[in-house]
Amino acid sequence: MGVIGGRNLVENTLDPDSSLVARCLRGDEASWEELVRLNTRKVYGLCYRFTGSGSEAQDLTQEVFLRIFRTIKTFRSTEGSFGTWLARVTRNLLIDHYRRTRQERVTDSIEEQLPMLEEVGGAGPARPDQAFAGKEASEILQATLQKLSPDLREAVILRDLQEMEYREIAEVLAIPEGTVKSRINRGRAELGRLLRKQKLAV
Repeated sequence: MGVIGGRNLVENTLDPDSSLVARCLRGDEASWEELVRLNTRKVYGLCYRFTGSGSEAQDLTQEVFLRIFRTIKTFRSTEGSFGTWLARVTRNLLIDHYRRTRQERVTDSIEEQLPMLEEVGGAGPARPDQAFAGKEASEILQATLQKLSPDLREAVILRDLQEMEYREIAEVLAIPEGTVKSRINRGRAELGRLLRKQKLAV
C-alpha cells in the first residue's frame, strides 16, 4: 500500500509525525496521545520563552493542543512538516494572547518560574553552586528576552532555543528568509547588549 491517509510513505519516513497525524485522522486515540506527548515539551518551551510565565505557558500549551485537535484536518504534509505547522499554530496563538494581555501585562515572580524552567531544562547539575549559577543565568536570560520586541524575541527563540532552520522560521512567521536572518541578528545583538549591561555576556 503506497499511500496512507492521502500521504506518501516516503514523507511519513521523513516526518514521523505525519504517520501519527494520518492515524489520528482515522480516529486512533493512542496516536493523538503520542503526538501530544512527543510535542508538548517543544510547544511549552516556545510558550514559556515568549511569555516568561510558567502558569501562562501551561495554559497556552493546552490551548495550542486544543486548537490542533480541532484543526488537524487542515494539516497538509505537502505544505511542510507537522513541526513547522505546529510552530505556526503556536505562534498565532501567542500573538492572540499577546494582544489580549498587552493592557493588563503582569509578570509572574521569578520564584514561580524557576521550577518550570528546570523541568524543561532536564536534569540539573550535580553541585549546588552550579545549580544556583544555572538558575541565575536562566532567570536573567528569561528576563532579558522579555525586553526584546515581540518580533525580535520570537525570531531569536525559534532559532536559538527551538533550533529551527531559517526556512522553517520563514514559513512559521510568514516572512521572507532575509527578514528572518535580519531579525535574528538584530535580536541577538540587542540581547547581547542587554546581557553585557548585566555583566553576563561573554
